[in-house]
Amino acid sequence: MNCEIIAVGDEVLFGDILNTNAQYIAAGLSDAGAVVQWQTVAGDSPALIRQALATALTRCDTVITTGGLGPTYDDITKEAAAEWLGVPLRRNEAIAQQLRDYFASTGREMTENNLKQADIPEGAMPLPNPNGTAPGILLQKDGKLLIQLPGPPREMRPMFQNHVLPVIAAQTEKKRASRTLKIFGFPEAAVESRLRERMLSTQNPTIAPYVKNGEVEVRLRAQAPTAEAAYALTEPYAQEIHQLFGLNNYSLNGETLAQVLVNTLAAKGLRAATAESCTGGMVSAAITAVPGSSRVFDGGVCSYSNEAKTRLLGVRPETLKQCGAVSEPCAGEMADGIRRLMQADLGISVTGIAGPTGGTEQKPVGTVCFGLSTPTGTITLTRQYRASGDDVRENSRTRATMEALFLLLKAAVEWKEAPHV
Repeated sequence: MNCEIIAVGDEVLFGDILNTNAQYIAAGLSDAGAVVQWQTVAGDSPALIRQALATALTRCDTVITTGGLGPTYDDITKEAAAEWLGVPLRRNEAIAQQLRDYFASTGREMTENNLKQADIPEGAMPLPNPNGTAPGILLQKDGKLLIQLPGPPREMRPMFQNHVLPVIAAQTEKKRASRTLKIFGFPEAAVESRLRERMLSTQNPTIAPYVKNGEVEVRLRAQAPTAEAAYALTEPYAQEIHQLFGLNNYSLNGETLAQVLVNTLAAKGLRAATAESCTGGMVSAAITAVPGSSRVFDGGVCSYSNEAKTRLLGVRPETLKQCGAVSEPCAGEMADGIRRLMQADLGISVTGIAGPTGGTEQKPVGTVCFGLSTPTGTITLTRQYRASGDDVRENSRTRATMEALFLLLKAAVEWKEAPHV
């Protein structure tokens, strides 16, 4: 089954919003065994929508559109599709009554244009929308399958999962499994170099690396008669890649670095604490975003000023005077201070120059120092993150956050003694 996804809306075409719907649908179709060959974006114009549909239905078996099903004048996807297919729209009285009941139950006035959402192409099956007012459309005609979904993700996603994917899965001969391995601490070129021979020689599963901010993802995709069998095909390759990269390949199934860290700390019975300057609490936020993190996280201090570093964490004034706040000696004392303050097993610190200003020749923008304090000693290190343009600050802070999480993970994995402070 060859598929095309068409996102309709000027707001998508002009970049006002991200096209997350297409990403979500493409991933679901791939897992169901369908082949996504095209993705298109069309503006809110009947002619553009008709042209996009005509092209898509010529080259693909299945076309899925998102957006343009609502009550306003520019919601014209359904009308344009019906016109191009030569299918009249018919008022579905059951849906019309549902709309009246919905507005009555909310105490809101239902304007007449809302009823256009009850107009369904003749021969089509309406798809229920418990999270909104616009039903989806499923129409099979001349050997083609046209599926039209609402634009808001909170409406589109459950409709796609509950009513579209079962139809797609029933028509595909093979099922697919996709898994993501995450590698920290290696650039994309180094990952590709190690995997190149395997990537070229393997067809099922396919192996492809993708660079992310601060890490590399390796996608394994396999197909087989069942999803379970497809996943099994990926397992030996996942294990081989894990052997190549060791702990740096921290996730075999798409878990975030923070998720793996929290689970590892919990398994070891360890607790951690954070002292942050340039990241402004991002490390703490990443950890506490994981459910159950209260088992392993004692707390953190955002010590942005030198006075806070001294008063809260015990950083010595002479250290700040001689070495500066962005230095390994300062990072080490911050890490020791937060571990003692919180009575944690592990203390991590981050202090740096995130940019876009504030750098010097000796300490340019992107210089970040880290400290890791354990009961057996403290280690420090410095990273230089290079970036330019508007994202230099975000890049430095994001990569520093990941580095801090990985340092904690490595310390937890290598922990051999009983926890103590």
